[in-house]
Amino acid sequence: MSDEGRTPGGRRGYAGTWPPREAMAPAGGYAPIGVGAWPPIVETLRQWAGAEAGAGRLLPWVPVAFGSGIALYFAADHEPVLSVAVIVAIALCAVAFLLRRRQAFAVAVMIAAVAAGFAVATWRTARVAHGVLARPMFSVSLTGFVETRDIRERTDRFVLRVASIESQRGTPKLERVRLSVKKGTAPEVGSFVELKARLQPPLAPLRPGSYDFGRDLYFQGIGASGFVLGAIKTTAPPEGRGFTLRYAAFMQGMRDAIDARIRNVLEGDNRAIATALLTGRRDAISEPVNDAMFISGLGHVLSISGYHMAVVAGVVFFAVRALLALFPVLTVGFPIKKWSAAAALVAAAFYLLLSGAEVATQRSFLMTAVVLIAVMVDRRAVTFRTLAVAAMIVLAIAPEALVHPSFQNWNAPVAWTAFRPINPLNC
Repeated sequence: MSDEGRTPGGRRGYAGTWPPREAMAPAGGYAPIGVGAWPPIVETLRQWAGAEAGAGRLLPWVPVAFGSGIALYFAADHEPVLSVAVIVAIALCAVAFLLRRRQAFAVAVMIAAVAAGFAVATWRTARVAHGVLARPMFSVSLTGFVETRDIRERTDRFVLRVASIESQRGTPKLERVRLSVKKGTAPEVGSFVELKARLQPPLAPLRPGSYDFGRDLYFQGIGASGFVLGAIKTTAPPEGRGFTLRYAAFMQGMRDAIDARIRNVLEGDNRAIATALLTGRRDAISEPVNDAMFISGLGHVLSISGYHMAVVAGVVFFAVRALLALFPVLTVGFPIKKWSAAAALVAAAFYLLLSGAEVATQRSFLMTAVVLIAVMVDRRAVTFRTLAVAAMIVLAIAPEALVHPSFQNWNAPVAWTAFRPINPLNC
């Protein structure tokens, strides 16, 4: 049955059920499947593209285009010219702004985002440019400050910010080197040391197209790796440590204090897992437990990421809100929900710094921060936009994160969320 009525344009029409009567077959037959019963493919694609470029739909595609520009940079055969990349990106962004009221605006924004990603990656590489060791060197005398220390299962590692370097085979210009030492002999963070080491160039890909560990070291400012020969001598620094080293020493001391407290209270693998979840140090986990976690597919739980950040922020948010709700004066006259969100944001930021601020932790913190800030400003935290904003911030700060395995774990939810609205059944 159908009812006759009027359309918004004033014409008379019918409101009925699907499929229409014309497409239905006689009794006992089948509905004919004709090409004319469906809109042309081009028209359908145009409608989909128009829907994706609608209000609120274009933003999630911007980090996709931005990341595509970064991928183009890393796929380039040679280093691009920074000035040309920046000028082209600025020009395309200006064109997109001028076309903001035209139908070509969506296409212009995507092209500008690709150019911007390419320019940002080029600028990032130029900004961190430093010397890299070209060939192995033996018995190199080094002095410098210890910036970070990594306690591992069999050996310890630390990053040395080089103050001076001497070798019989020349004096390479290196800013930082990563050195391995015997377990338990790594110097304290912030100390000034003198040592001899054997240095090697950063590890190249094991085969064409495989993961490039040297690229990670390059963007960390590390130009060589190796191991210490002999004893490490701690001496007085020729100059002050600076704020960065004082901060690194303070955070490392806090991690050591938390680790010592956990070791005094817990035992065995419970102690090791608790330390890994709080400070990011996984060296104390026994090999059977570590293998069991990875074989069962739960190895990612030991790496601080979104799950842990959500737990910390959620516990602090609900605990603070429940505590404030005990006082009727605060509940009635003050926005305790916003106060709780602010407290959760501070706790999440502290957890980020305590855990070492790895790529996965940064991504999770940014997503959590967007949600909490939305609560504080009375905005709805949309998951789609949360992913987009967090991705843009991470890629803008560290474009090299795009090719990092931790960031690639993010591609699945981003792609699923991006393509889900295309489904006409919305399921």
